[in-house]
Amino acid sequence: MGGAAGGGARPRLRTRSGGVVARLLLRGRGASPAGRAPFAVRRSAGARAERPADFDYTLESHADALARALESAGVTGAEVIAHSMGGSVAVVLAARHPHLVSRLVLVDANLDPLTPTPGAGGSSGIAAYGEAEFLAGGWEEVRDRVGPGWWSTMRLTGRAALHRSATHLVRATVPTLRELLVELKIPRTYLLPEADGPLPGADALTRAGVSVVPVPDCGHNIMLDNPQGFVRATAAALALPEGI
Repeated sequence: MGGAAGGGARPRLRTRSGGVVARLLLRGRGASPAGRAPFAVRRSAGARAERPADFDYTLESHADALARALESAGVTGAEVIAHSMGGSVAVVLAARHPHLVSRLVLVDANLDPLTPTPGAGGSSGIAAYGEAEFLAGGWEEVRDRVGPGWWSTMRLTGRAALHRSATHLVRATVPTLRELLVELKIPRTYLLPEADGPLPGADALTRAGVSVVPVPDCGHNIMLDNPQGFVRATAAALALPEGI
């Protein structure tokens, strides 16, 4: 699993079905893998995954490391269900390695660059620190801001990995993730909390063939806040015919 950009990163793969793997769940930053996944992946920055110090943690490197892991497991044409930063990585994976992805279900994923914001609790707050500053104590401030629930999983991430991943998520990609998503030629669905209001740029996504689906009674962690709504929306997305 080497490579100049990716170092020795090896995302940890887990199979649960015992059969041919065709469905991939990719979690967000600082969250636990979903429960009964046919095929669950922990990214290199993630909980209990390998966290090499020489890995740069760009979205592209995350995607390339994931591609190597999938290819080593003999997986092609996977249906990818991906939350938050995992969704951002999934878009890059589909764009850079199209043979590996046959369908995307993005769950409140980041599509646009963000501005580092001191005092914020998510990636924009983490990216407001320099890496040395974050490692020297900034992580403790983030811990106190996000609260025990989120930190209980975020703390399992290597601190350098956490900072680099957040920094590169905020910077995003060129072309942007949104532009990459629009250009993909596979079925794509974007789930978002209904309470957030209309997704910015939803009309353009819809014109490009992306199904934008609001889910009621939830926040960012749709699958935890409204599991039944999440399951219904995801099942509908997986049932969309190819060519949408």
